[in-house]
Amino acid sequence: MTQMTLALPANDPLLIGLVSISDRASSGAYEDKGIPALQEWFGAALASPWRMETRLIPDEQPLIEQTLIDLCDSIGCHLVLTTGGTGPAPRDVTPEATLAVAHKVMPGFGEQMRAVSLKYVPTAILSRQVGVIRGKALILNLPGQPKAIKETLDGIFAAVPYCLDLIGGVYIETREEVVKAFRPKSAIKPAKG
Repeated sequence: MTQMTLALPANDPLLIGLVSISDRASSGAYEDKGIPALQEWFGAALASPWRMETRLIPDEQPLIEQTLIDLCDSIGCHLVLTTGGTGPAPRDVTPEATLAVAHKVMPGFGEQMRAVSLKYVPTAILSRQVGVIRGKALILNLPGQPKAIKETLDGIFAAVPYCLDLIGGVYIETREEVVKAFRPKSAIKPAKG
């Protein structure tokens, strides 16, 4: 019986793509609040080094698809988070764009994001958020409101570091007082000392 070992890059910073999808914010009609909320959450939650690439774009499916492809394939993001465009309105096409660029669908993320949000609002059942893998990147659709972004990340992020391990991403650690990353004991790297 052979044992599988994950080859993880050493000391690379986590590269996060943050994409706010909104016709009005991208046109300057109002200030985007999605990207600042994500920046604040990651600043509090991550113990490992990280950096980000941000995009503010309108609800246009071809543009969303191209942005996701660019962040994953050209920029090399390990994790891409979108905010906005996941409801049932005619202009809400973020899930369609995300699925169009996916190599693998991760249905557990969408299910859990809705379950988390349902604890706060009954309209969570209207969300069509998805989680997918493209190459070595995990893409997650998040809600657009800062409060809902935090609630959702608090509820799902424990599984993200190990998912990144499994798809060949960087090994990241979290601040346990914010969110404790879960990994099987065999996948935990010893602390540097």
